[in-house]
Amino acid sequence: MKKTLIMLLAFTAMLSCKENENQEQPEQKEKEQAVTPVSNEALESAVIYEANIRQYSPEGTFDAFTKDIPQLKELGVKVIWLMPIYPISMKNRKATGDLSVEDIEDPEEREKYLGSYYSISDYTDVNPEFGNFEDFEELVETAHENGMYVILDWVANHTGWDHKWIKENPDYYHKNEKGEVTDPINPATGESWGWTDVAHLNFENKELHEAMGEEMEFWVENYDVDGFRADVAGEVPTEFWESIVPQLKEIKPVFMLAESEDKDLFENAFDMGYNWEGHHIMNEMAQGKKTAKDWDAYMQKIDSTYQDDDYLMNFVTNHDENSWNGTVKERMGEASEAMLALSYTLPGMPLIYSGQEYDMDKRLLFFEKDTIPKGKGKVWPLLEELGKLKNENKALHGAKEAASYESIKTSEEEKVLAFKREKDGAKLIFIANMNEININFNIELDGIFKNYFSGETFTISKEKDMKLEAWEYLILINK
Repeated sequence: MKKTLIMLLAFTAMLSCKENENQEQPEQKEKEQAVTPVSNEALESAVIYEANIRQYSPEGTFDAFTKDIPQLKELGVKVIWLMPIYPISMKNRKATGDLSVEDIEDPEEREKYLGSYYSISDYTDVNPEFGNFEDFEELVETAHENGMYVILDWVANHTGWDHKWIKENPDYYHKNEKGEVTDPINPATGESWGWTDVAHLNFENKELHEAMGEEMEFWVENYDVDGFRADVAGEVPTEFWESIVPQLKEIKPVFMLAESEDKDLFENAFDMGYNWEGHHIMNEMAQGKKTAKDWDAYMQKIDSTYQDDDYLMNFVTNHDENSWNGTVKERMGEASEAMLALSYTLPGMPLIYSGQEYDMDKRLLFFEKDTIPKGKGKVWPLLEELGKLKNENKALHGAKEAASYESIKTSEEEKVLAFKREKDGAKLIFIANMNEININFNIELDGIFKNYFSGETFTISKEKDMKLEAWEYLILINK
């Protein structure tokens, strides 16, 4: 009897375990499928967020950023680009001006200089200031659970001076006539770029191709990252990118962003590049140095320069612009909001840089600890509305199967920028006064639309004058 009872209890326990196992499986399956593999379909409606981990929070850690990832969904973010997360070299570390940490005698003063993220001492480790590998894994898992991809900033052009390759594989580097490893040299002038905290890699050495590729594969294989943003991509031979990207895609689908406008990089390596020229024209329009007509000419230029499935990242700020060239307000002034709206309505993918969503109006220190503000002001709700539109309206598809872009003529072609986007029956009209004075004009367009922000009906007629105040803009969608 006792033996029978024991067997009955064991059988009951077995059934209970099986039942619990069956209950856990759907949760696990749901977690794994929260983000689908990288695809053009997902990227068509994506917003990308550049995360500056050091400056994102007072703590400057992976954990502090991870807890805010669910909030990024409110802004329509689908791709998180992490600025370099690797250990930073101490040798020749940048301090202030032309000084390195070796030039700073006061130990306490020296400690505040944390160095450039782009001076990497080890490609397969994490910066201990940010946390450890478990913290990083949690960041990636949280992003995936919230339907977002994570891409790493990859610096293939150079390493920090503490990298083991300098001693173990010196032939991986460029050298001067004395046989000394050099910092990156401008090929046009033969002079240093001034990046004295890094050592220039030499991709003429094919062994370097293999070594660098293995370092990239490490993150895809072991930590499930979804791709890379390639720093100064055009300074690295296209041959390398074209060889490594197919290898990465054998592991899983990946998304590749080049810090470059070079159209050749899109052929067999990169999905998206930087819209540097467009960004500079935005700055100049805001400053009265360029006009809406100049923008139209630029759009005609890129239409004839790039293939139909090439696309660019649009931005009003990023880490370089903010730290070295000025805040959005410094560069764009009262035109800031109109330029932000323009960056979302163009073909391509819009970028948000850490702090931008919180109306940040300061230049973040680059080599020292600084912290972005965290108060939601005017920009957050605007980004919510623009992100929703980008995510949901096919007229703003911007990747390899982008919605069409067509300029609309106005009576004030120097001052008014107007265009139409269209795909699968969805239509969007963007009209903006790219001028610091109010203006009356007429437009070559008839129709009844809905003002996206107000929800009100908006009628346009070729015969009727329109009026826009300085830097005012309209986003109109299907009625």
